[in-house]
Amino acid sequence: MSKPKNDKSNKSEKSGKLSKSDYEDRLEPMQHELNDVARWLQHTGKRLVVIFEGRDTAGKGGVIAALSETLNPRQCRTVALAKPSEREATQWYFQRYVTHLPGAGEMVFFDRSWYNRAGVETVMGFCTPQQTQAFLKQAPVFEQQLVADGLLLFKYWLTVDQEKQEERFAERLSDPLKRWKLSPIDLQAREKYAQYGLARDAMLQATHQHEAPWVLVDFNDQRLGRLMLIRHLLDQIPERQVPVPAFEFPPLGHAPLKEQFGTKLKPI
Repeated sequence: MSKPKNDKSNKSEKSGKLSKSDYEDRLEPMQHELNDVARWLQHTGKRLVVIFEGRDTAGKGGVIAALSETLNPRQCRTVALAKPSEREATQWYFQRYVTHLPGAGEMVFFDRSWYNRAGVETVMGFCTPQQTQAFLKQAPVFEQQLVADGLLLFKYWLTVDQEKQEERFAERLSDPLKRWKLSPIDLQAREKYAQYGLARDAMLQATHQHEAPWVLVDFNDQRLGRLMLIRHLLDQIPERQVPVPAFEFPPLGHAPLKEQFGTKLKPI
């Protein structure tokens, strides 16, 4: 039986967007499948990396939250690195990302990744054209090595039109709880929408390969985009069923005990 729809859901349907209740109904069974994937990773010792790239406000954080909210945080990690330190800036470019790759049975979601070099660093002038070209040559080789070593690597680019991007920037500016998502770089990016598109296309052309292809997902409707992306990711791992451990849960054998404290400290 479907959940009753409130006024907000009805408004969403009239606007042509997926309602919150429909979104949650469709997401829940996929989250069960994601837990199957987590058990499969532990059972097989496989390692999973998912890269999320896209324009500002596209919705990278939201889809990562939907993917990870029912998973064990000790097994599933999100990596969102700040700008490199002075020391990191002198290292091999990929070096600081390598330290965050998963071990056996783990999965890592990169909220932006080494592709910063081909995106914001290139457009905003934080690297030289020579460094950009070197990255575009090295990234496919680096990823081929990861895949050859058995790593499961998936790369998603989240697309959003500028009109929708402007709406989301305005929402972040007006909402104190979302203000942290705005930075001076984000505001400068508004003027460089076309340049980001050109940099993205050069990146896709150089780094879309059989071993690690790019998948573009429309995130103008973020709820629908999340569902499409998660469904696609699950379909890339079709053989993921492993035995579910059986746990015995016998009766306690006595009346439940209450917390007792042998100190002056008491719960608030």
